[in-house]
Amino acid sequence: MFRTALRNVLAHKARLLMTVLAVMLGVAFVSGTLVFTDTLSQAFRNQSAKSYDDVAVAVSLRPNPEEAVKNPGLSQRTVDEVAKLDGVTAVAPRVDGFAGVPDKNGKLIGVGWSNKGTNFAPGKDGKDPALAFTTGTGPAAADQIALDKDTADKGGYKVGDRVRVATNGPVKEFTLSGVFTTEDGAVNAGGSLVVFDAPVAQKLYLKPGYYSDMNVTAAPGADAEKLRDEVLKVVPKAATAQTGQALADQQAEDIEAGLGALNQVLLGFAGIALFVGIFLISNTFTMLVAQRTKELALMRAVGASRRQITRSVLAEAGIVGLLASAVGYVLGIGLASALRSGMAAFDMKVPDGELVLGATPAVAAFGVGVVITTLAAWLPGRRAAKIPPVAAMNSVHATPNAKSLVVRNSIGAAITAIGAVLIVLGANTGGDEGRMTIAGGAFATLIGVIVLIPFLVRPVIALIRPLFETVFGISGKLAGLNAVRNPRRTGATGSALAIGLTLVTGLSVIGVSAGQALDKMTVDQIKADYMVTMASGGGLSHEALTALEKAPGVTAVSPQQAGAFDLKGTYVSASGVTPGDIGKVLKVEVVNGSLASLGEGKIAVAEKTATSRGLKVGSGVPVEYLDKKKGTLTVGAIYQDSEFLSPVLVDAKILDAHDPQPYIPQIFVSTDGGPSDANERALAKAMGDNPAITVLDQKDIRDTFGGQINLLLNIMYGLLAMALLIAVLGVVNTLAMSVFERQQEIGMIRAIGLDRRRVKRMVRLEAVVISVFGAVVGIGLGTFLAWALGKTFESSLPGYALVVPWDRIGLFVVLAALVGVLASLWPARSAAKLNMLSAIKAE
Repeated sequence: MFRTALRNVLAHKARLLMTVLAVMLGVAFVSGTLVFTDTLSQAFRNQSAKSYDDVAVAVSLRPNPEEAVKNPGLSQRTVDEVAKLDGVTAVAPRVDGFAGVPDKNGKLIGVGWSNKGTNFAPGKDGKDPALAFTTGTGPAAADQIALDKDTADKGGYKVGDRVRVATNGPVKEFTLSGVFTTEDGAVNAGGSLVVFDAPVAQKLYLKPGYYSDMNVTAAPGADAEKLRDEVLKVVPKAATAQTGQALADQQAEDIEAGLGALNQVLLGFAGIALFVGIFLISNTFTMLVAQRTKELALMRAVGASRRQITRSVLAEAGIVGLLASAVGYVLGIGLASALRSGMAAFDMKVPDGELVLGATPAVAAFGVGVVITTLAAWLPGRRAAKIPPVAAMNSVHATPNAKSLVVRNSIGAAITAIGAVLIVLGANTGGDEGRMTIAGGAFATLIGVIVLIPFLVRPVIALIRPLFETVFGISGKLAGLNAVRNPRRTGATGSALAIGLTLVTGLSVIGVSAGQALDKMTVDQIKADYMVTMASGGGLSHEALTALEKAPGVTAVSPQQAGAFDLKGTYVSASGVTPGDIGKVLKVEVVNGSLASLGEGKIAVAEKTATSRGLKVGSGVPVEYLDKKKGTLTVGAIYQDSEFLSPVLVDAKILDAHDPQPYIPQIFVSTDGGPSDANERALAKAMGDNPAITVLDQKDIRDTFGGQINLLLNIMYGLLAMALLIAVLGVVNTLAMSVFERQQEIGMIRAIGLDRRRVKRMVRLEAVVISVFGAVVGIGLGTFLAWALGKTFESSLPGYALVVPWDRIGLFVVLAALVGVLASLWPARSAAKLNMLSAIKAE
């Protein structure tokens, strides 16, 4: 039976090739993902270990805003005390924050979030243990900096050049004193590292005389854990101390956790591709069994048992699975290599290292490929074994009996109903619990629809058949009839497209609906012409605010400075704003009182907050600030709640008096004459053409808040494209089998006058009918799931309402039809080339 299976595999190379492709793509994604994450994990582990090679103990003190008022960090005195401990050979204190360097064209080098600045921390030998200088030396004066080699090379900077450095205010110029290499994580993530003289870095990022971290180097053979205990006796109680080895291990674990999330996403899409592939594989083996009905009957007649017939089909599947797994594993290794190289295109550096080819990816590749293929072939094999020898010899194409279809439809309807009930229940429950219920219901509904889909073939295709008959005449009529001739096969083929389009449609509806809700929450609340932010996502300085206030053409400027204070026993977030200008740049709907009262030192309170705390205009409110100082503020206005505004608005000067490190995430600016190139240029010039500071107009603001959703959607579309590619292979398979079954029929219609061109059109239209059928089912199910999921976060996303993007849905239908046309090219050509006389004689 094994020889028979091998012979059958070799006898149907073209059709089995498509099955191999389907399995191969899924296996490549699985193995590639595992190899990629294993490689990154090992590379970052090695880097973490290397970066802490010389660190015995790492100390950190990053207090919250309340504690920072009294103790902002590690003082120089603390650093000196640690340096005097027995066994300590060197201490490298650090303070860091954002710093970016533009290239010769003024563009920021590296990725904003990983552009870092720190201080030069030389030991007794004058060298900084974290920096290996290739040219020049570390900064020794306030107007000097050093740069990492990658940044210097990208910017074309050499020792002695003047370099513009961007922080959170206007750009400043420094002289480049040296270029170094480093194992710093920011640089290895594709960012940059600017090293300042220590007093300059302290003034920029913390407070003169203070550091946030320090690395302690010990004498050879010293016990790191004992040294850590000694260090903890010297540093402030709020500080943390870890051994270098523990810190390296923790970093490695954090990296693995981060990669684990990526791993799960990629494996999820690989699972979808394999799930879709199951239908193609099952369809392929069903067709092969149908083609070999007489052969199988003869084998039964000469003594083969049902079990042997089933084993023969499963052996074929095993051979196909092994071949697909082997090729898929090799492709997966290539995919992992391509992913690592692709990260460089986004300025994301990956530490050097060879691809890690562990046992897990290989076992997973062959396990998944063989198991999926064998499972998908089990039902066709079981069906083949049940064919009675005599009946099989008398009929090439055994049709399913009415009883089996009734049982199948009943089971499918029951599973679909259960899934639909769970989805509706989850939609009404809301929250995470509701989403989990919807996920279970979605899976059940998808399975139910797949089981029930042959029953849906006739009514759904009946809706689109009249259009094809009207437009394409006899070719369109024949295509519609052929599509419903074998509902099981048409349904199985349509299922693959339906699964892909269910996910694509659901994501699109959710994305567009959430995007419009975000627009209402953000852009619709902004009256300003421009929003100024940091490219790194950090905070702007007061220097930036002052520079913008003085810029020509500016009519109103207000920050939304982040702050908080204890209001009647509960901490609430507050926004520090500019009185008189806040109402000009942001939409603040005043319910009672006046925003002008902010200029008198009063506060404005959101309506819900005022109601919950029993406040009204004129109420005196005792408050406690971040520095623990107390005072009393008067409510001067109450305004409608807005997701874009904090519960309390207050003059920024009041917050500044109690917060040593004010955080300004954005500044809103209105200009004379509205948005224009001249006004935008004036604002950029006022900021010293700082490449790290972005000036966004209304369109840019909309793109900023909605861009993440669009980016996520595009990534999802790209990943789901593989599932749709497998669906295309399924359409090709179905059409090929359809042409094979209808050789006599095609020969007869050719003989009575249907020319080759119209035969091709008939097969193409049949493919379009099947594809559009799958698209209609997928779009309907996807929209239903999007509605349910949207209901679960309506409360957390005010203004959310279901929006059906008809333009995208129309595009999906068109693309589905195009998929059908492309998939039909080979089968249509084969049908048109059939010899009429040979086809008429075929059985």
